[in-house]
Amino acid sequence: MKFGMNLLLWADDLQEDMLQLLENLKEMGFDGVEVPVFDLDIDKWKKWAKHLDDIGLERTAVTVCSEEANPISQDPAIRKKGVETLNQTLECCQALGAYALLGPLHSSLGVFSGKAPTRQEWDWGVENLKTVSEQAAACGVLLGLEYLNRFETYFLTCAADAVKFVREINHPSCRLMYDTFHAHIEEKNITEAIHSCADHLILVHTSENDRSTPGKGGVDWKTTFDTLREINYDGWLTIEAFGQSLEDLIAATKIWRRMYETEDQLARDGLNFLKGEVAKRW
Repeated sequence: MKFGMNLLLWADDLQEDMLQLLENLKEMGFDGVEVPVFDLDIDKWKKWAKHLDDIGLERTAVTVCSEEANPISQDPAIRKKGVETLNQTLECCQALGAYALLGPLHSSLGVFSGKAPTRQEWDWGVENLKTVSEQAAACGVLLGLEYLNRFETYFLTCAADAVKFVREINHPSCRLMYDTFHAHIEEKNITEAIHSCADHLILVHTSENDRSTPGKGGVDWKTTFDTLREINYDGWLTIEAFGQSLEDLIAATKIWRRMYETEDQLARDGLNFLKGEVAKRW
């Protein structure tokens, strides 16, 4: 098991003044960090790979698709842009030394058609993510597709659909991640949801129902960890939490009030909680 911290709690890009933060996360006991990759400057990510190697932090990466680069858009030019952008992002992940690129890579975040996904959109998604999976294999980076809740997407909103989508893509570089926040909203049965993902699962976002400190909210953590133990899960457990430090993210994540003392305290308490739950079972 590896323990990670998503850096979106602090920033949507890596900056030089974050080096001390990264060292602090290593000292807390994190194995790695989840790095937001929106800047497509490969040289920049090569530099950060060295910084993170020096600190001793492994990394995964996270991104989202914009409305202008949507793999399931009705506009073929936008679909093409979606594939191109994901392929470029994978090249940056390779330069960063990231194990996987995670997120709702299947469609644009917060973009809705006003109806359920169509068969045509599904087919476009499968076709385009197959192409992206080939690029992932060439870069030595895994894809970890994430389903979201109904308020953030209309395309993949439950484990069953995400598993079906990955199976149709049918590529060894295309896998799944699981997010406890989205599952808390969408799944009727957490045990069944996690079991359905078992063959494809590479990372779990441990995210509380209020997007704050894991273990201090309403997520059914006992069932979650019991089931992860049942499937012998031994991948990444990564804390994903959001605060008010980033104005753009406040609007995207709907975080309107502060729900923790400090970001460092959230990371420390969250990590202690995860390690405690793992120690009880593994």
